[in-house]
Amino acid sequence: MNRNFRKYHRQIAIALCLPLFLTVLTGIGYTIVNEWLHQSELAAFILSLHTLSIFRLQAIYPLLNGLGLLGLLITGLSMTGLFRKRQDG
Repeated sequence: MNRNFRKYHRQIAIALCLPLFLTVLTGIGYTIVNEWLHQSELAAFILSLHTLSIFRLQAIYPLLNGLGLLGLLITGLSMTGLFRKRQDG
């Protein structure tokens, strides 16, 4: 069972690598550009990249990111052994 979770975890991680990287970089970039540099036009562009509204994917992109992260969380936690039954002995 643990081998299957490793396989799924690896596949999900590969699929989510670029979308999550984009989300993290644009989230940090938006904060820096908007709050520190006060560049509202650039901040609006970065926010459109952050939500992928620039490609009209704002309705599905956060959902896919969230579901992918839940998958990574579930498979990752299952591999830690926190939920295994303890053997007396």
